[in-house]
Amino acid sequence: MDYRFILLIGGTGFIGRHVLAKLAASDYRVVVPTRHLKSARDLQVLSCVDAVIEADVHDDAVLKKLMVGMDAVINLVGILHSRPAKDGAAYGPDFARAHVELPRRIVAACAEAGVRRYLHMSALGAAVDAPSMYLRSKAAGEAAALSQHGVGTTIFRPSVVFGEEDSFLNMFATMQKFFPLMPLAGAESKFQPVYVQDVAQAFVNALERDHTIGEVLELGGPQIYTLRRLVQLAGQYSGHPRPVIGLPPALATLQAFMLEHMPGTPLMSRDNLDSMKKDNVVSTSGWSEVDITPTPLEAVAPFYLGPRNY
Repeated sequence: MDYRFILLIGGTGFIGRHVLAKLAASDYRVVVPTRHLKSARDLQVLSCVDAVIEADVHDDAVLKKLMVGMDAVINLVGILHSRPAKDGAAYGPDFARAHVELPRRIVAACAEAGVRRYLHMSALGAAVDAPSMYLRSKAAGEAAALSQHGVGTTIFRPSVVFGEEDSFLNMFATMQKFFPLMPLAGAESKFQPVYVQDVAQAFVNALERDHTIGEVLELGGPQIYTLRRLVQLAGQYSGHPRPVIGLPPALATLQAFMLEHMPGTPLMSRDNLDSMKKDNVVSTSGWSEVDITPTPLEAVAPFYLGPRNY
């Protein structure tokens, strides 16, 4: 089936801008809703963008209007932090709103408007019994994404995503520029970092492959690393290598607690640390379903983390 008109929710974020560029290269027509129009005006110059609209996608009436004329919806919305869970809930209210209630609203609006295709961003490790609120909410979001039988849903579970302007390797490179050593919680946790361009292309390719409907595609890079090794590479590539000191569990929890309560967006929370109790590696690779060979971290990261940038 031909899906030419796309509603891209979360299109102004790190991954969203790459997905939008890939859609532009493939001649799709895209509408991008955003909470803050000023921060997204640069997207309007892309030839594929029919409109960048200031809109609250958590409003059912707004979603209904956005669905008019659409063939497919891509949802990339995700957050890393939430207020604590209350009354025995599996996850906090912010995770509930962004990861569970929003996809439920989206697929309900799709079903009502006759939009037959939905691509949903989840996370590697999502499970109802996962160790963190974040991952449990992502699992509930997957169930919500699959809740309308008339909507063909594909779910993506990437490992940590790297690329220029990422908030992962860049964060560790920046920290090593200013600090003489790196005390690190979860140092031996394993990750399978995946290149943002590959993730973006996977979304676009899945639009053209109806056999991915109903599938959950796990996306990981070609190599597994400990967090310690990733921090070391960030320091090496940026020209500021520092000793990495792995913290024992009690100190790791204390570090996460302190970072969680610092002003601004937390660098880490105790829930993030809980997520690292389970290795972030794929069980079955989904790349073959979208005809992509994943890019090695070493082929990309040295260039955007280079000393000239730090």
